[in-house]
Amino acid sequence: MNKKCIILINAYADKRGTRQTKRLTEELAVLGISAEVRTNDRFPLCVRDGKIEIEDFDCDFCVYLDKDKYIAAMLEKNGVKLFNGATAIELCDDKMLTHIALSNSGIPMPETIPGLLCYDPAAPVPAEVINKVEKKLGYPVIVKHSYGSIGKGVFKADNRKELTELCEKVKLEEHLFQKYIASSSGKDMRVIVIGGKAIGAIKRVSDVDFRSNIGLGARAEKTELPDNVKEISERAANLLNLDYCGIDFTVGDNPLLLEVNSNAYFDAFEAVSGINVARLYAEHIAREIEK
Repeated sequence: MNKKCIILINAYADKRGTRQTKRLTEELAVLGISAEVRTNDRFPLCVRDGKIEIEDFDCDFCVYLDKDKYIAAMLEKNGVKLFNGATAIELCDDKMLTHIALSNSGIPMPETIPGLLCYDPAAPVPAEVINKVEKKLGYPVIVKHSYGSIGKGVFKADNRKELTELCEKVKLEEHLFQKYIASSSGKDMRVIVIGGKAIGAIKRVSDVDFRSNIGLGARAEKTELPDNVKEISERAANLLNLDYCGIDFTVGDNPLLLEVNSNAYFDAFEAVSGINVARLYAEHIAREIEK
């Protein structure tokens, strides 16, 4: 195979993102695919005279390791094959859209309420909003920005005062409220799905935070992938039309799907599980472009 791809990453990618692209580049090369890593600050696209204009983006396909929905949509509309596709990225990046997309499909998720978007910084959050969240979800309650990663923008309110303060904090941005799952506080299960197949799982554990993100200091532990979580993971990835993703679940007898990450980091996953995620993803990409 003699193919060329561009791996597009965020201009502000951290060290984990750099390691991820290095691993993927290595495994693609084994399959005869040369990969060039670029950051999205090169601005190769614009809309000019009513048409999308693309500059210096010569490749057979693009591995899109970013969440910028505008660049993804423009590349795809101009005929560039993306892994993952633009719509899949958009649905995963907005946590509320993820829950909506997966609803009515038998996938278990925590009770979730979309937050009201405020357009006036001086307008207080109505008491009725606090009352409704209290009644439906109780305390503690999770408050999340709809957009965000590595656990940033995820908060916990233990009482009405804290909930009111958090509502004021997030009211100008898209957000949601979610039922707190006490049995999974500080721990979750991360499942990686490639080409519609769940390849394994790790457990993420924090001793100091209710959030279990590796980027916030949690540790990764090896764990088995239960059959029911495997089935749910594959169904979710297929519903969202994802080539690759990391899906987070609560830990316990009745696991609930928390989030789907279209560009999930896999360095801790590889180290703990012993599974070569980069190779499996590269092999999936090679099969798809040969179709």
